[in-house]
Amino acid sequence: MSFNNIINMELGGLLETLYMVLASTAIGYAVGLPLGVILNITDKNGIKPNPTVFSVLDFIVNIGRSIPFLILMIMLMPITRAIVGKSYGTTATIVPLTISAIPFFGRMVDSSLKEVDHGVIEAAQSMGASTLQIIIKVLIPESRTSLINGATIGLVNVVGYSAMAGAIGGGGLGDIAIRYGYYRWETAMMMITVVVIVVLIQIMQFFGSRIATSLDRRIR
Repeated sequence: MSFNNIINMELGGLLETLYMVLASTAIGYAVGLPLGVILNITDKNGIKPNPTVFSVLDFIVNIGRSIPFLILMIMLMPITRAIVGKSYGTTATIVPLTISAIPFFGRMVDSSLKEVDHGVIEAAQSMGASTLQIIIKVLIPESRTSLINGATIGLVNVVGYSAMAGAIGGGGLGDIAIRYGYYRWETAMMMITVVVIVVLIQIMQFFGSRIATSLDRRIR
């Protein structure tokens, strides 16, 4: 295989991976953020304790995080086919990636909000702030650094999941690594793919850390 073919293939795999990862992470975080907020405020130490709601959501999140991604992807094939029209390829892979990301982000958001000083919340309550105002003006702003760090960790995890999806036709860099590194024993191609994945993850972690640091009030 010529050098130009390798570059084109790696570039195509990288774009497919970015498409899957960014789309599923955006949707997963959009759903996981309110899920984590509800988990936090309905907890026994939350601002609106509700044991029933918390127990149900906590159970769902724990179940969602317990299922290995490859098994989840196979389980969701009928649903993926119903939504996308097929159960393989980059667009189809977004469905299980999103489903796996939602409980992860929900738990990360809940953990981040728990780091907020309870005294700040009590001060807002004493001033007559509503539940929504506390969430928007206290909980989320005070935990934004942790939320960004959690989003970065989640993004890296989704990259790993997208690579696993390559084992069953998910496309992207994982598919290239499986096809050429495992089935054809082209070690050079596999190593190049691994390097691209590692560089991609390092870039994500770098920018995630920089953004989180810039929003951290404690270092100013």
